Amino acid sequence: MPTHTFKLNGEKVTVDVEDDVRLLWVLRDVLGVTGPKYGCGINVCKACTSHFNGKAFNPCSVPIDKISEDDEITTIEGLADTTPGEGLHPMQDAWIEEDVAQCGYCQPGQIMAAVALVNKVKKEGRAISEADLDTIRNVCRCGTYPRIRDAIRRGEKQMS
Repeated sequence: MPTHTFKLNGEKVTVDVEDDVRLLWVLRDVLGVTGPKYGCGINVCKACTSHFNGKAFNPCSVPIDKISEDDEITTIEGLADTTPGEGLHPMQDAWIEEDVAQCGYCQPGQIMAAVALVNKVKKEGRAISEADLDTIRNVCRCGTYPRIRDAIRRGEKQMS
């Protein structure tokens, strides 16, 4: 069986899986990383949103053979380690402060998409806009979209 090596949440990991196995299944079933949720498996619902080299992506749509040894995957489990200090990531804190979660299923993907978006607009030297918020396509069955938007705005202020 082929061997695949990459960085996951700051640590190098190696897995023995077939080349066409989707990364989401490698994360959840092989490595036991369950933050990225299985929703649709076809890159629509975005429940599995994680970061690939710092950018939001959906591991349900990426076969493991597309990930190289130099690539870094960050899931919700490793998000807090991407910022200095102890405790949660500022976006996670904002989620709690805004009381966003209801069922909570989509929240890891929502948070990962929000962090990637805020990092993108900050790199462009501007603040997040309503149009930017409209680009987040993660599905929330509970409909907490107004609180999600409020949390993203709060998180943006807290992210340095």
